[in-house]
Amino acid sequence: MVRASETTRIGPVTGAGSPSRTDERFGIHATDLGVLWDGGDGRVLVAFGDTYGRGWGGSGPGPEHADWRRNVLAYSTNRDLDAGLRLDGVVARPDGSAAQVLPSGGGREVTVIPNSGIAVDGAHYLHYMSVREWIRPGVWRTNHAGIAVSRDDGRTWEKPRGARWPNRWGDNRFQLGAFAFAEGRVYLLGTTNGRYGDAYLARADVAALPDTRAFEYWTGSGWSRRARAAAAVVEGPVGEMSLGFHRTLGRWLLMHLDEARRGIVLRSAERLTGPWTPGEVVVSGGEHPAVYGGYLHPWSLDGPDLYYLVSQWGPYNVYLTRTRLVLD
Repeated sequence: MVRASETTRIGPVTGAGSPSRTDERFGIHATDLGVLWDGGDGRVLVAFGDTYGRGWGGSGPGPEHADWRRNVLAYSTNRDLDAGLRLDGVVARPDGSAAQVLPSGGGREVTVIPNSGIAVDGAHYLHYMSVREWIRPGVWRTNHAGIAVSRDDGRTWEKPRGARWPNRWGDNRFQLGAFAFAEGRVYLLGTTNGRYGDAYLARADVAALPDTRAFEYWTGSGWSRRARAAAAVVEGPVGEMSLGFHRTLGRWLLMHLDEARRGIVLRSAERLTGPWTPGEVVVSGGEHPAVYGGYLHPWSLDGPDLYYLVSQWGPYNVYLTRTRLVLD
């Protein structure tokens, strides 16, 4: 079992006072999430959620006139994470500020939020959710989730209609997700919209991406083409999540928000199908109120120090955190 021995907040990644001065350089005064994946080209890509510029009020999401972008994408090359996560650049607008990268259709779509990213065979895939309605903290409704694809190193993105999991009845099990690559396939751990569901497992051949019809779902004893046949592999409540294989420890790591335990939880398993450990809280909401997210830095999945990004609602910005791991 993987156990956490010590956790330290390194410092801010976004906002005023961040090492990258994202407010001055990229117009990122406030944002959240920070979904990380290895770009395969010496960069780690970082996707943020709803992002605000000048006019942001200093706490929580800002008004629409505060240069609201529903998502933005940055990249980083630095490996000395003890000195902080420095962002080298962003997918930018003509003035150099961060551009919205995933289009939003308006109407009954409030925003488009990134959940997980992966790069395979020269293409980038980003799991996202189309939010229909924010209801109350931890509870919302989506129109659908989908897979966006970029074939030009993340500069431009498409959201094919055939790459969606519709959520008409509000109970689709892959509205939030975490990608992983194993055994020549892309795996997806998913849960329902909101932060209270169990997590389920799906997989697809890389060549078939991003078509969601190509996915098959773990039933507890085998794989089925029927999404409704999926059996829970992680007991909820599971919120935003991140998945990665720790090469030295030989274990899969799952990090997610746990509303019941009021913090970011780290679990481990020998196989993606489980069994997963009950996990332990590595970042407590008692110490950092309204904490959420929890996205593993892929370049830290080989040593004793695990680095990841968490968000706080009050400051509404993203922070780099380090946890030292022990294998019992």
